[in-house]
Amino acid sequence: MNLERVIFGFFIVLALTLNFGFFIGEIDNPDHHSIVEFFFVVVVNLIATGLKLGDRSQIGAVLLATSLVADLQLIAAAIIWAVAAHVSEVGMIPSVMATIVSLAGGAMVANIISVTMLTSETLMLRR
Repeated sequence: MNLERVIFGFFIVLALTLNFGFFIGEIDNPDHHSIVEFFFVVVVNLIATGLKLGDRSQIGAVLLATSLVADLQLIAAAIIWAVAAHVSEVGMIPSVMATIVSLAGGAMVANIISVTMLTSETLMLRR
């Protein structure tokens, strides 16, 4: 068993499961979406991206692209959350929360693609 591949797979799957946990709930209800969980979603996605940087294969390039898409959407959601919570006079209204959760949903789709590709690559390996 290759410990590097285990850690790689762990962070990719963890990124998806955390993202799913944040996404579940009423889309416009801030009480259903924890900022702490969102912080961990962003951090784990960034770690997963860092782990994907060393792979020089074609599938590695696509895995990196999916991770960059997820990071971009999560960072955009974090900026919107920070502006709504600290800068805007409007505050965290349902439409703002819906935008944040929608962006996290887009990141979740990118993570699903990444996990699917990782699983299919693993199934295609021959010993």
